[in-house]
Amino acid sequence: MANRHATLTFGSEDATRRFAVALGHVLRPGDTVLLSGDIGAGKTFLARALIQSLMDPPEDVPSPTFTLVQTYDTPAGELWHSDLYRIGTSDEIEELGLTDAFATAICLVEWPDRLGDLTPVDALTLTLNTYPHSTEVRHATLDWTSPRWDQALHQLIGETDEMTSRAALADRFLSSTAWARADRKPLAGDASNRRYERLHLDGTSAVLMDAPIDRGEDVRPFIAIAEYLIALGLSAPRILARNVEAGFLILEDLGDDLYARVVARAPSLEREIYTAATDALIALHKATPPALHCYDAPLKTEMAALALTRYAAGINGHADAAQLKKFTAEFEPLLHRLTKGPRVLIQRDYHAENLLWLPDRVGIARVGMLDFQDAMLGHPAYDLVSILQDARRDVPPAIEEEMLRHYITATGADAEAFRAAYAVLGVQRNMRILGVFARLSLDNGKLHYIDLIPRVWDLMERDLAHPALRPVADLVQQALPLPTPAALARLKPQ
Repeated sequence: MANRHATLTFGSEDATRRFAVALGHVLRPGDTVLLSGDIGAGKTFLARALIQSLMDPPEDVPSPTFTLVQTYDTPAGELWHSDLYRIGTSDEIEELGLTDAFATAICLVEWPDRLGDLTPVDALTLTLNTYPHSTEVRHATLDWTSPRWDQALHQLIGETDEMTSRAALADRFLSSTAWARADRKPLAGDASNRRYERLHLDGTSAVLMDAPIDRGEDVRPFIAIAEYLIALGLSAPRILARNVEAGFLILEDLGDDLYARVVARAPSLEREIYTAATDALIALHKATPPALHCYDAPLKTEMAALALTRYAAGINGHADAAQLKKFTAEFEPLLHRLTKGPRVLIQRDYHAENLLWLPDRVGIARVGMLDFQDAMLGHPAYDLVSILQDARRDVPPAIEEEMLRHYITATGADAEAFRAAYAVLGVQRNMRILGVFARLSLDNGKLHYIDLIPRVWDLMERDLAHPALRPVADLVQQALPLPTPAALARLKPQ
């Protein structure tokens, strides 16, 4: 294998942190990063920023100088952070279990020269050096031989130049606001190109959104929808400062109490918070929506077809053009027939990891809303499906049925028609998610999404059993492979 080499310069600690976050998002189990450099070069700083970016929620990351190894469970897989400075022999390394972890976990190793013959041949070596007279400017050298790193680092190194310039722009933006002196810590991002930092200043906090316009991001929809929701008495983050042209916003910090975390911590609150989320939709759907694009039957069909073009094709090795054509011809008119009628604002990602519980507020304001910039006009059942058929957590069937009844009663919707729309939108949404999760794994190396597919599959199967879906149920079930362990393994790039 040929030796490959790249060099980078980070002009500030923030630039180093941004690189660490970006590197963390391309790592997967079986990857080893060897962190070399003198004492004080920033190895632990980089490792800590990388690990915190993968933790949800972020947590303290102690140095493993004395424990030798710290392990973490992250959405990307198990992560081992080791410091071998005090290691004397290879037998001690074997006793730590580190050599076994190289095959199954993400491993960050400081002082890797202690490994000797135990060094993984496919590891990435990252050497850090500081510049004279500067504690923040760092020079990084990356060395690797395995083709595994070629594509990931090609993209990453290209993004690093952008991140460095974005960091300077962010500094300039913050310096023009009341948050110029704030301490900054990275927050876990989403599947987009947006990045987030929490700002702390004099006992208060806010969130910096960095949405690079040259990566297709645009903060204007976020601002418009946030202001619309706030005007209705709903809790979207208030905009505290903005630079629309550069793609920066400072947002009200609504906290960290995501629905998923609240229910895990206090299961007795589940009914209350889901009722509040349903009430928030009821209030939203009574309002006149803003002018937005319509999530119509052709577009929904195109999105559902990702299950064939990415999920099924990823497992089978090819897409079946005949099945795709037949699916489109039969599913689109069914969607049109079952979901026609008045349109409301749909947020499209209204689920337990995008909603925050704000118990100090009153009524519908207790539901904090985050990810709504891609809102469109659609059927009122869409966001109800989104939260009650959650890809990331099991909503008890009794809660789902109770919320459905509550919504139908409160809005006066025709129960039979609404339930039919709910079922067909459940199939559409869950098929889209199958395709998106397959794509995120195959194209971006985000393997943890594959572990969510069995839940999504079960939800889709349940919706297909509704009598209204009889015209397409057999077609969908024949076109999509069962998510067996062997099938799902094909969606994880080797």
